[in-house]
Amino acid sequence: MYNKLKQLRLKNNYSQQHMADLLNMSKVFYYHIESGKRRLSYHNAIRIAQIFNLKPDELFYEDDIKNNK
Repeated sequence: MYNKLKQLRLKNNYSQQHMADLLNMSKVFYYHIESGKRRLSYHNAIRIAQIFNLKPDELFYEDDIKNNK
């Protein structure tokens, strides 16, 4: 799940600092989300998905849905 976030960020040539700025959070806080060290809130999942023009399920939960079928 978080690897997909990192891949999208890199594909769009966004730094962790740029993502943090877009989300109005510290770079460390964003890094912890991306590395799975910090739990992702629903609010932040929506905000991050919007940056990439995706639905939160497509970005964060699609793999979980596929694995549970």
